[in-house]
Formats: sequence, C-alpha cells, structure tokens
Amino acid sequence: MRTEQPKMIYLKDYQAPEYLIDETHLTFELFEDHTLVHAQLVMRRNPERGAGLPPLALDGQQLELLSVKLNDLELTAQDYQLTDSHLTLNPQTEQFVLDTSVKIHPESNTALEGLYKSGGMFCTQCEAEGFRKITYYLDRPDVMSTFTTTVIGDKNRYPILLSNGNPVGSGPQDDGRHWATWEDPFKKPAYLFALVAGDLWCVEDTFTTMSQREVALRIYVEPENIDKCQHAMNSLKKSMRWDEETYGREYDLDIFMIVAVNDFNMGAMENKGLNIFNSSAVLARAETATDAAHQRVEAIVAHEYFHNWSGNRVTCRDWFQLSLKEGFTVFRDAGFSADMNSATVKRIQDVAYLRTHQFAEDAGPMAHAVRPDSFIEISNFYTLTVYEKGSEVVGMLHTLLGAEGFRKGSDLYFDRHDGQAVTCDDFIKAMEDANGVDLTQFKRWYSQAGTPRLSVSEQYDGASQTYSLTFSQSCPATPGQTEKLPFVIPVALGLLDAKGKELPLQLAGESSPAGTSRVLSVTESQQTFTFTGIAEQPLPSLLRGFSAPVKLHFAYSRDQLMFLMQHDSDGFNRWEAGQQLAVQVLQDLIGQHQRGEALVMDQRLVQALRSVLGNEQLDQAMVAEMLSLPGEAYLTEISDVADVEAIHAAREFARKQLADSLYDALWARYQANREVSKTTPYVPQASHFARRALQNIALSYLMLTGKPEVLAAALEQFEHSDNMTERLTALAVLVNSPFEAEKAQALASFAEHFKDNPLVMDQWFSVQAGSTLPGGLQRVRELMEHPAFNIKNPNKVRALIGAFAGQNLINFHAADGSGYRFLADRVIQLNGFNPQIASRQLAPLTRWRKYDSARQALMKAELERIRNSGELSSDVFEVVSKSLA
Repeated sequence: MRTEQPKMIYLKDYQAPEYLIDETHLTFELFEDHTLVHAQLVMRRNPERGAGLPPLALDGQQLELLSVKLNDLELTAQDYQLTDSHLTLNPQTEQFVLDTSVKIHPESNTALEGLYKSGGMFCTQCEAEGFRKITYYLDRPDVMSTFTTTVIGDKNRYPILLSNGNPVGSGPQDDGRHWATWEDPFKKPAYLFALVAGDLWCVEDTFTTMSQREVALRIYVEPENIDKCQHAMNSLKKSMRWDEETYGREYDLDIFMIVAVNDFNMGAMENKGLNIFNSSAVLARAETATDAAHQRVEAIVAHEYFHNWSGNRVTCRDWFQLSLKEGFTVFRDAGFSADMNSATVKRIQDVAYLRTHQFAEDAGPMAHAVRPDSFIEISNFYTLTVYEKGSEVVGMLHTLLGAEGFRKGSDLYFDRHDGQAVTCDDFIKAMEDANGVDLTQFKRWYSQAGTPRLSVSEQYDGASQTYSLTFSQSCPATPGQTEKLPFVIPVALGLLDAKGKELPLQLAGESSPAGTSRVLSVTESQQTFTFTGIAEQPLPSLLRGFSAPVKLHFAYSRDQLMFLMQHDSDGFNRWEAGQQLAVQVLQDLIGQHQRGEALVMDQRLVQALRSVLGNEQLDQAMVAEMLSLPGEAYLTEISDVADVEAIHAAREFARKQLADSLYDALWARYQANREVSKTTPYVPQASHFARRALQNIALSYLMLTGKPEVLAAALEQFEHSDNMTERLTALAVLVNSPFEAEKAQALASFAEHFKDNPLVMDQWFSVQAGSTLPGGLQRVRELMEHPAFNIKNPNKVRALIGAFAGQNLINFHAADGSGYRFLADRVIQLNGFNPQIASRQLAPLTRWRKYDSARQALMKAELERIRNSGELSSDVFEVVSKSLA
C-alpha cells in the first residue's frame, strides 16, 4: 500500500534493459510459516546499451534479504542499496553470477500475486509483476532466461512438486522431505514462471504431435475434483490438434500440465508447460457445470494452450504491448470455439458482449487504446479493450488480408520472432511483408482509443442503374485524445433485391461483378462507393459478421429490419436486424414510460419473433439468440442519459407481452425439447447446447405468464434434470417469480444438495444476486453472512458482489444510493488485502456520467469516499482518480 501518489509510466520512456539474464537457477524450500528462495542468476551487460557498467537495480517487493553474493563473494550491506522496491548493486565485470537468498511468506499472501497458498497448495501468479514478490530479479517481459527450478517440501503434505519445463530429477531427503527439479530449455520472461506444490491427484493422457512426438498431458486437481477433469482434457487435445491444422504450430516440451486452483484472481495463466487455472475454468461435469461453463472451459483451455506460441515463444517487449499476445490469442481461441460449435452463434455472443461491455469501457474514464500509452498499475489494463477489442483488430486484419494472407503473415511472425520479446508494430510488419501491403493507417487501431461511429447513407439512380453508399466515420474524444484521424474500417456487405435474393456486386470502374458479398475498405472521413448494374432499389446488408468494431447507423425502417430477419444470408446480420428492431421498439416503450403513458408495444416485434419460433429449419441456438431481447446494460450503453427505471419497466413489459402473445409456440417448443432432454444423456456438444438454450429461454418467457402448468414444468425441470444447465435455469426462473414458497424450497434444496461444491454455490449466489425483484441489496447483505461466502475468495466476490453491481441494474442503481454505498464499502475492504479484485469491482461506479444528475452526485460521492479512505493501492488509486478527473 502507498499513501503518496503513484507514478505514471509512459510507453515513450521505454528503454532496453541495462543487463540481461541468460540463466536462472532457483531453489525453493517450502515450510508452513515461511519459504526460502535461493536464486542464482547468470548475467551480462546488454550490448545494445553501450559501454560501461551502470548500477544493476533488481525489482523486489515484500522480500526479506538474507544474503547476496557477486561472483561467489559475499556482499555486506555497504556493498548494495536496499529499498522497499529494489536491490541495487554495482557489477565489476560485464559477465557475472549473482546469488541471493530471501525469505517470503506465501501463507499470509492474500493479494494472490507471487507465491501464495490456496488451501493446502502452494501456487504462483507472476503476470504481470508478481515475480518480484518471489525473489530479486529484472521483472520485465523483455528479459528472457532459461530456468532450472528445484522445489523442496514435506513429502506427506506436498507429494506433488511442479514447475515449468521437463522433469529432470527427484528424490527423498532424510527429514521426511523430498525434492524435484524442472528444466525449461526455452527462454522466457519471469512473468511465465510457475510453481505448484500440493497433495494433488492427476488425470493423464497423451497427444501425438504432427511430427510424431508423444507429449504427456496431465491435469492436477484436489482429490475431490478428480471426476470433473475429462472435459478439460478433451478440450486440450482438440486445441493441440486445431493449432497444428490451422496455424501449423506444434507443442514443444515433453509434458503439458494444468493445475486447478480455488483462489485465483484471473481465469487462468499460460505459464510455459504448467498452466495454472482458476478451478472454475477447469472443472466441468454435467451435474455441476452449465453448458456455458463447459464452453468456457473449452475456450479457456484453448486460449492458454494457444499462448504457447502467441505469448510464450513470441512474447511482448513491454506491458504496453499486452494486446500483442492477448488480442491475438483471443482471436485464435474465438476461431477454435467457432469451429467446435456454431460459428454464427459464437460471433453473436462475442459481439453482444463487446458492445455491452467494451463499448461502455471505450465511453468511460478508463478508455484507452488497444496499445495504451501510459498506466499507473498494469493490472488495471487487463481490460476488454486489450483482449476483446484487440481480438477485433486482429480479426479485421484477417478480413482485409483473407484467410490465406493472414496465415502467411502469422507464419512469418512466428518464424521471424521465435524466442523474442516484440511489439505490436512487429506483428503488423510481418503481415505487411508477407502480403506486400501497407498497413500504416491501419495501425491507428492500436493507438487511438474510443469506438468509431460509421454513418451510412444511400442513393439509387434507376436511369443509370447505379446504387451508391456514402460512409462517414468519426470517433468521439477520449481521455487524453481529443482529435482522431480516420481509421481503416473493413465493411463486409451484400445487397438484396425485393425477393431477398443477393445481387452480384460490381463497383464502378470494374469490368465484372465480384461475388454477392464483399469487403469495402473505408479509409476516409467520408467516402462513396458506387455499384453498377443494379436493376432495382436494393436493401443493403451492412457490416456482415460485424466486420469492424464500430457503431453503425443506417436508417432502416422496421419493415426493412423484418425483411432482413427473414432473408439475409448472413446469420449474424439476421440476428442484428432483430436486435435493431427490438431496440427501436424498446426505446418507444421507454419514452412512453417517461411520459407517464400506458405502454403499448409495436406488434411487428411479436410478428417477427413468431416467425423465428416457427422456423424449424433455423438452428435452435440461433432461435434462442434471436428471442433474447437486448439487455438492460446494452440499453444503458446506447442511452445518452440512462433512465434506470424506464429501461427496466420497458424491457419487463416487452418480455411479458411476448410471453403472452407467443405462449402457444413457446410452450410447444419447450415441451418438445424438454421431452428430448429427459431421454437423452448429457453430451457437451453444439447440437445439445442449442436444444437446451431454446428450451431454457422458452421457460424463462413462459414463467412470466404465471400459469400453473408452467410452474409445474419449472419444478419438474428443477427436480428431475440430470444437468446443471436445466436445473439452474429452473432455479433462476423460480427465484425471479412471485411463487415465494416454491422459490424458498428450491433455494434451500439446491444449497443443501451442493453445499460441499464451492463452484456450484457460486452459481447459487449469482442467481440470487441477479434477481431484479425488490429488496435486492438486502438479499445480498444476508448472503454475505452465509457460511459458503468468503470475501477473500475472488470467485465468491465476483459471484455475489460483482453479479449484483454489474448485472442487477435496477437494484444497484436504487435512487437512495444504497447500492453505491454498499459497493464502495466492499472496494475499501478488498483494497486492504486484494487490490486487483478491488479495482475490478469498481467499474459500475466509474460509469457515473451515464446517469441522471442525482445519481451522478451519489456515485461521485462514493468514489470520493474511496479516494479519501486512507492508504489506497495503486490499482484502486488509478481507477478512482481517473474516474473523478
């Protein structure tokens, strides 16, 4: 913790390190009340930094220094300088060996950075700057070293001793302790270091690579979770094969390991050869994990595995380049998930998440470029902008270059930079060189913050049979960036005739049409494209597949949107037309509520969704997505001033109208799918996910009618389902219903059945925290007293506090400010022991500008109270100070 203002770090100030570390040899002696870490560093002067021997300043925090040796000579306190953050000494030669010994306290490390204990297990989290809490080191990603690690611990308590690389030796000691040594031959930065020691069981398998090497695969978990690993193992093997087939990337070590940890600040970590996962991202069985959880496990296992190349073999030079590894790897895992499931549904879900949450980030005080130019605390920049928008930027390259051109670029990138720490510019340069293109203007996506707006107007000339589209792009000011230059915006589009048939697309000046769907590259503030040979006024299908992360405006009528829902060949745009129609209808209702009028809904939305429900040819997952109305968070994001009560009232009214109007069709779909579910064993695959998705959204609508047969169906599904997807949905609809006795009984029954399963209890907390019925805050306060809740566990915080503040908008934004006071109290509390989690809970308060003046004042007052609450971590200080600026 610090009381002085933390220091801003700037990309423009980057300098290569003065010294390099060629070899790192570590020995850990694990004890119950402390750990000793002995480090031997084989170092040399960096030839890029010129002559001379400047002081060597090693990073170190919360370390008790026991000894320092330079080239085997013991140094005294007069030979070095020691502060809270650095050990500084003066090397006498260009090449030298530095030995240090320190004492650390993993058993009391609640920040979950560096080496800490989770239950009875030692584990590490070193990204971004956790390694400096383990030993004195050059803790920066552009210092890459080989690592040899020996771990020594009590054989009974910690029979499993793991680190990066391949195992090279192990054995007993005389005192009931034992040791294991691991060697990683690939140079890596310290943030990729990992260590695990515990009483763990293991699921084993093997994988044969494309060059016929056999790799041992192991997933380590606590004994009670051994039956929940098979899905993660299957996902790992599919990821390894997909990366070979799609990117030509083969795994390089003899063993690949995953360890599931209960206390973890993130989802997972890609440490070389030893991935450490939040247990929620590994453990999955039908009875305890939903379909969404199965898909999340598959995606995260893939993501961390894909990092072996996009992040480990080629890493980032500095933390400003974080999206180099994260944005690229999110793009890779999205491609994998699309191939494993429904590509269209995956795209819909990704875009819905991006527009609801990342667009809000772009419009808020923490807005930053995909490659930020400054930060105070790097852990605050593991953001949706770096990950999700970064992925969209890579996706635009794929769209512009084509699949073949993109693969040529990625091959060149991996080959050219293997074993190096590089920048986003190096990635773009590989794409340019492989394809012979100039991407200078495209790089603005990395340096300019904010979400561009793309307005489109049309002009049809029947006499000349030409159709023109004029694109106008702009980008709002963001903190530190008032002026924006035009982006390169790839717009995938098609043109439909009056029967819904796609027209051949020939631009003026071209000799022949080039297909019926093509990509235009919008590069100017205003730019017109004219198509020839268009015999009738067409209807444009714009931004197909969401080909760029922009806010698109085209003046579609509601009838045109209904037409696109029926006829567009692009699945994403069929969904998008439905969302735009629903937004227009909901905004009508919001206006009626604000004016005090009786709510009357445009029946065209009912008609459109009735048509979707009746379409037996449509993928059931698509039907489920099209039935999902835009959420309250998205309606807030697109409002100039969000009226919390009007948004909630309008959306609930629309849901009830749809439930009543479409009752027969919803009931028929629900019953048909539930009957199949009753007789079909659970399988985690796309067609089964789709069936349950439609079944469950139908039930959530049907429950709004309050009919006794629906209550009976919900109770039957809750009591007799063999999988968590159906059971949890049934619980959620009961929790949000007026049936108090049935609700109480279901909650009690669920908690009794799953009280020994922490991950399932997290879902129990979230269902209640997200309930929009009155009294939400009081329910959350009571749940914080439940024996299954522990504020020191990040998953519990996210499940209860995060779900309430981030998803339950009507209760969190209570007009008296009680929700804001509650969240501020929790942030102040969390700041004292886990600053990362504290700062991440702050997001709902940072968006105070979206609300009316009374709420703005209440939210700002809580931010000011946090700022004035005492010793703030740099994590929380940065978010609060930027939010109030």
